[in-house]
Amino acid sequence: MANFPQLRLRRLRCTETLRVLVRENRVDVSDLVYPLFIVEGKGIKEEITSMPGIFRFSPDQLLPEIKDITELGIPAVLLFGIPESKDKSASGAYHPEGVVQQAIRIIKESAPELIVITDVCLCEYMSHGHCGVVIANKVDNDESLPLLAKTAVSHAEAGADIIAPSDMMDGRVKAIREALDEKGFQYIPILSYAAKYASAFYGPFREAAQSAPQFGDRCNYQMDPANVREASREVEQDIAEGADMIMIKPALAYLDVIRQVRDTFNYPLAAYNVSGEYSMIKAAVRQGWLDEKQTILEIMTAIKRAGADIIITYHAKEVARWLQNK
Repeated sequence: MANFPQLRLRRLRCTETLRVLVRENRVDVSDLVYPLFIVEGKGIKEEITSMPGIFRFSPDQLLPEIKDITELGIPAVLLFGIPESKDKSASGAYHPEGVVQQAIRIIKESAPELIVITDVCLCEYMSHGHCGVVIANKVDNDESLPLLAKTAVSHAEAGADIIAPSDMMDGRVKAIREALDEKGFQYIPILSYAAKYASAFYGPFREAAQSAPQFGDRCNYQMDPANVREASREVEQDIAEGADMIMIKPALAYLDVIRQVRDTFNYPLAAYNVSGEYSMIKAAVRQGWLDEKQTILEIMTAIKRAGADIIITYHAKEVARWLQNK
């Protein structure tokens, strides 16, 4: 290998055009998924206090937002539902006229080409705020599986394109795959939240989705942030159970996990740039401490560079505008 002065690595950095020519990783609009919070009711569009620029929409207020998303070329949305009432059996999660089921139908009627991914979890619908059935003050893994499978089927029946279980119950991918196949939805793919960590970065989401647990925490089913080898075991198990795509959540603080999974498994890989990561940037930008566009695009590039094929992010609309100069 040549040495300086024959070797000058700066030669390939001299102009923007040259830097673009030799760029190793690129973020594209087609990589992006935009999360949406759907609240039961009518005439509702309310900004989430801890997530500036992100709103809760009632189903009847979705169409302008969907029009904006499709015009920006964002290929997919990820839906989270917030019901008017909650109970101990999460009945709103799988009701045929549940808030997510309503939203799916509205979106698919107005923008059939837009991919609708639905988050399958019970926390938003449970009165106690946990992701599964609670028995004797503990989340019961096996009792939760039928409700998760029932929710997934109800989403598929409403027209969802992809089912994304996020509850972190053992065996839920198998239960959902079997339930979908039994009902004739064998071509509906599963995007599994395979390695979902018990992260502090979910704080703003829990306000947005009104899903904070009423007792304890989620550390006995979500992953320990200190573990990385365990992520491969989770991914391997979900693939064996029928997952078509896998996800790492959060993204920014877990780039090493994304890289390990990318190097180990030849499956489409999503990374979720979560609410706390979004809100930190927005807070710093409001204080004048960071350049918003440069910082966000750098984060998107880092997630892509780590190995993600798909980036789920609340920044999706602004990233799409910047990439397309809109």
